[in-house]
Amino acid sequence: MEIDVIRKDIKNMHLAVYPPNGRIRLAVPQKTDEEVLRLFAISKLGWIKKHVKNFQEQARETKRIYVSGESHFFQGKRYILEVKEHDGYSKVLINGTKKINLKVPIGATVEDKSRTMKEWYRKQLKIQIPPLIEKWEKIIGVKAADWGVKQMKTKWGACNTDAKRIWLNLELAKKPTICLEYILVHELVHLLERNHNDRFIHLMNEFMPKWRLHRKELNSLPIVHNDWGY
Repeated sequence: MEIDVIRKDIKNMHLAVYPPNGRIRLAVPQKTDEEVLRLFAISKLGWIKKHVKNFQEQARETKRIYVSGESHFFQGKRYILEVKEHDGYSKVLINGTKKINLKVPIGATVEDKSRTMKEWYRKQLKIQIPPLIEKWEKIIGVKAADWGVKQMKTKWGACNTDAKRIWLNLELAKKPTICLEYILVHELVHLLERNHNDRFIHLMNEFMPKWRLHRKELNSLPIVHNDWGY
């Protein structure tokens, strides 16, 4: 079992397991002794094996080529893609409760279609997020200075506590709204507590008592083909 050790200007050790195959990363203070690292890793073996196993068993979507009949997800619901070429700009529309219409210029490539879908997901997520931020900022008692959406390889969200800036993974547009809320709450709580320590867990329990269920649901959903590569 290999563990990537990263020495940083931090006070405490932080262990993480990343998708898709369970890469293990241990961030440690600059001058941490090698024997201390080894003993810490050994003490966490059970936790590490559990998370590696979960990632290795997680369902993967097949590669999308954006043709009619493909399944695509939006806000946790499955839709069937219907692709139409036309003499005009690219456009994405929800058609009822079961179809997503993707209209593209004649001769559009797979990359063109992928880009159009991603920008549509980005737009929809940016519509979803503001009312949720307003709701949870009031509940938690914090104020994010800024937020954004971007494609991230190993995280569902991120928080720059110094700048008070929140980042959310573009893929959350495909997940149930409660999963988006869970990640948003997680990142906002970091404005009260930077580390994933007992205080952080206590705050999560206080503001979102069922957060573990939402985390489990999010991490059990299929992940996008090649989306988590590194």
